[in-house]
Amino acid sequence: MAERSPQDTVVVGIVGSRLRSILNEQQAALINTAFSPVVRESFDLACAVFDSRGEMIGQSDGGTPGHINAMATGMHHIVAKYDGHQLRPGDVVITNDPWMTSGQINDITIATPVFQREQMIGWFASCCHSPDIGGRVLSAQATEVFEEGLRLPIMLLLEQGTINPVLDAIIRANVRTPDETVGDLFAQVAGNDVGARRLVELLDEFGLDGIDEVAAQIIDRSESALREAIRAVPDGVYEAESTADGYGDEPVTLRLAVTIDGDAIALDYAGSSPQSPYGINVVYNYTRAYSSFAIKAAFAPEVPHNAGSFRPVTVSAPEGSVLNCREPAPVAARHLVGHFLPSLIFAALQPAMPDTLLAYSSDGVWLTVAGGVFPKTGVPFTYTMFQAGGMGARAVKDGLSSTGFPGGLRVIPTEVTESLTPLVQRRRELATDSGGPGRWRGGLGQDSEFECLSDQPWSAVANGDRIVSPARGTAGGGSGRPGQIMTDGGERLPSKQRSVLQPTDRLRFALPGGGGYGPPHERDEQAVLDDVVNGYCSIEQARTAYGVVIEYVGDPDARVRPPSSYRIDSEATARLRR
Repeated sequence: MAERSPQDTVVVGIVGSRLRSILNEQQAALINTAFSPVVRESFDLACAVFDSRGEMIGQSDGGTPGHINAMATGMHHIVAKYDGHQLRPGDVVITNDPWMTSGQINDITIATPVFQREQMIGWFASCCHSPDIGGRVLSAQATEVFEEGLRLPIMLLLEQGTINPVLDAIIRANVRTPDETVGDLFAQVAGNDVGARRLVELLDEFGLDGIDEVAAQIIDRSESALREAIRAVPDGVYEAESTADGYGDEPVTLRLAVTIDGDAIALDYAGSSPQSPYGINVVYNYTRAYSSFAIKAAFAPEVPHNAGSFRPVTVSAPEGSVLNCREPAPVAARHLVGHFLPSLIFAALQPAMPDTLLAYSSDGVWLTVAGGVFPKTGVPFTYTMFQAGGMGARAVKDGLSSTGFPGGLRVIPTEVTESLTPLVQRRRELATDSGGPGRWRGGLGQDSEFECLSDQPWSAVANGDRIVSPARGTAGGGSGRPGQIMTDGGERLPSKQRSVLQPTDRLRFALPGGGGYGPPHERDEQAVLDDVVNGYCSIEQARTAYGVVIEYVGDPDARVRPPSSYRIDSEATARLRR
């Protein structure tokens, strides 16, 4: 890397800080103008700025790694199609091609070229999960990508500020929620426009012609910091293997070999399952996205994220495998495999980075699409909602409960769900004993229950995982609770498939917990008592898993049971722990 003058260093630092502020303003504009709760409440989105060559300079503070990192790769495809001489101010590019961007037709990328004095100098882009894109309701039931909805190649959505009326009509005719879907597209355009205007103002303020030179220095700094962090870890080959539920009765095996060589790291997924006939397949962009995220999170989480974060990391997966599927493989539920990669990478790196990383998490976010009709009016509705299980325990702390790791998505508030749909949430609570036992306890899953206030049958596609294969513990920790999908009558429902429910049925979810870290008998006795008081752990699990004997000494009929209602039997605990 070339040496920079002290003045350049100051300018680069200021511009980098201001870009972060601009990106957060871009994201705020997108969220505040979005139509769908998927974007507005769950933040299933990503926002980023790129130089003229499509190299990512930075991202907003929110958003999901699968979108941002896949978009960083996808921008190179967009730039390859449109060079600066073909685009004009007011042009806006769209695509949802899974192999070009984030691996799923429901995720739409909008990219806006930035012009400074008629010269194209960079890009602002965002990727958002659309509330609907036609085809099958999002599940893993399709057997080819053509069944999964409307596929848009890289093309112009707006030309010199005017929307393509034919494309607008095609999108509206192919989706179940035309106003929400198109409204979100315009929200993405608005967010990009805010970012572009602010960037030009910033460049003019500092007398800069373009962003490329400053961007190169920002990117170089991140690359250098990540390489330094990798260099501090012992060289070697580190391996791990895990299992996802897959589809039906066919589980998915994920194998990984991580090679650390100096300041570079290579991840090889050879030996993973072949691509599936059903929609759990992952495109290479998405595999690279979550692999790169995990490496940065493990080695240098505080370093600004940009194209430099990718340079020290090489990712390979056999073509035709579940992590690098060939067209026209179905891919709608690809997150239920792709989200497993960070936990797998952390497991492989445990020997190289002891007492640093997480145990296995519940991983794949649970995405449910409910549909039916409103009572009285008969107006149809389609609604997407997210739920999260527990994170794996950390090396020095308990895991976070009901937290969307690694996707970072938020759960839509109950009040929003009930105001927009006839769905009523009857229950949402952390699930006792769902976190894997350990010196540090795994994060808890949650139990929830929904009903639909309609006199007509309704449907739900519950996309979840870790129903068969729970999150394993690390370094002697126990596994988290597996998940379940069922009705209030106890009927088990399939995951990743559409289920038809009667008006009287309630839909119940038991989300999985994260794995524990370290031997459970090494957990502090007071921490076990606190978990019992808080309802995280039962008295029975305290005894059988942790070897801590706790007695309830309060009023057996009391609804409120303060800490003074419990005590540890120290002698019985000592005997049991021996």
